[in-house]
Amino acid sequence: MTTPQQRHADLPPPSASIGALGWLRKNLFDSPLNGALTLLALYFLYRAVPPLVEWAMINADWRGTRSADCSRAGACWVFIHVRLNQFMYGFYPVAQQWRVNLAIALLGALIVPLFFKRFALKRWLVVVLLVVYPIVAFYLLVGGRFGLTHVETSEWGGLSLTLVIAIVGMVAALPLGIVLALGRRATHMPVLKALCVAFIELVRGVPLITVLFMSSVMLPFFLPEGLDFDKLLRALIGVVLFASAYMAEVVRGGLQGIPRGQFEAAASLGLGFWKSTALVILPQALKLVIPGIVNTFIGLFKDTSLVLIIGLFDLLGSIQAANADPNWLGFSTEGYVFAGCIYWAFCFSMSRYSQWLEKKLQTGYRRR
Repeated sequence: MTTPQQRHADLPPPSASIGALGWLRKNLFDSPLNGALTLLALYFLYRAVPPLVEWAMINADWRGTRSADCSRAGACWVFIHVRLNQFMYGFYPVAQQWRVNLAIALLGALIVPLFFKRFALKRWLVVVLLVVYPIVAFYLLVGGRFGLTHVETSEWGGLSLTLVIAIVGMVAALPLGIVLALGRRATHMPVLKALCVAFIELVRGVPLITVLFMSSVMLPFFLPEGLDFDKLLRALIGVVLFASAYMAEVVRGGLQGIPRGQFEAAASLGLGFWKSTALVILPQALKLVIPGIVNTFIGLFKDTSLVLIIGLFDLLGSIQAANADPNWLGFSTEGYVFAGCIYWAFCFSMSRYSQWLEKKLQTGYRRR
C-alpha cells in the first residue's frame, strides 16, 4: 500500500488550460455557440476597423485653414482645428477666455487633493469647493466686478457651457434628491410626503425638453413683476429639478435597502431622527447606490445637449451651428465624431471613478 510520503507530486496543469491559450478557451471558446459568436465578432471587426482607421487616420487631412485644404478622401480634422475655439468657448470673447481656463484650473486644483488619502484638510477643502469656489467662479465667468468685463450668458457656449450646466446640476441635484427621498418616506408627515410624491412623479413623467421649455417660457409668468431670471439660470433650474426627481428615487432605493436593525440600533443609542439619518442611515444608503447616482450623473451630462431647444449653444449646439456655415458644408461627420469622443471621455471617466469608489468603500456583501 502506498503511503502519503511515497505519493508523487501533483502533475502540472495541461498547457491548454493556462496562459493565453487557457484564457481564450475559458472566455471566448468555452462552448460551440460562444466560439461561433467570437468568430462572427472578429469578422465584423475585420470589416469595420480597417476602413475606420483608414478614414480617421491614414487618409485624414490634418493641416490647413480652409475646406479646400481637405481632399475628401478621409476625415477633415482641419474643420475641428479651425472651429476648436468655438467648440470650447462658444462666443465667449477671445480676450476673456483666460477667465474660463482659470475657473476650470481652480476646480481641478481643488478636486485633485481629494484623491490622496494622506491629505489632512479634506473637510475644509470640501467647504471651499461648495461655498467659496462657486462665488469665485461666478465672478470669473460673469464679470462685472473687480475690473472684469461683464460677459452676457448668451455669449457662453461650447464645452465650457456644458460643464457649467452639468456641474451645477450634479452638485445641486444630489442634496435636493436626498431631501425629496426623505420626504417621500416621511410617513408621519402625510402632507410633506404627498407633496414630494407629487413632485417626483410629475417631473419623472415628462421629458427634459418639456421641463426646459416650461422653465424658459412659463417660469417668468410665475415671478413677481420686474423680476426676471437669466435664460441660463432658468435652464439650470429646470435641469436641477429634473435630475433631483430621478436622484430621489435612487436614494430612496438605498434607504429601503437598509435593514430595519440599523434604524433600531440608532434609536437605541438615543439618536433623534435627523442625527440617526445623517450619521447612520444616509452614509450606508448612499454607499449602496453609488452606481445609480453615477448613472444619473452620466445621463445628466449627456442631457445637457437638450438646452439647444431654448437657444443655448453647448458643445453639440456649437458643432451644429458650425455645420451650418456655408464654407464648411459636408463636414458634419467630423464634428459629431469629435463631440462623441468628448462625451465618451467624460462619461467613461465617471464610470471608472464609480467602480473605483465602490471598491474603495467595499460596497455590497462579502461572502463568508
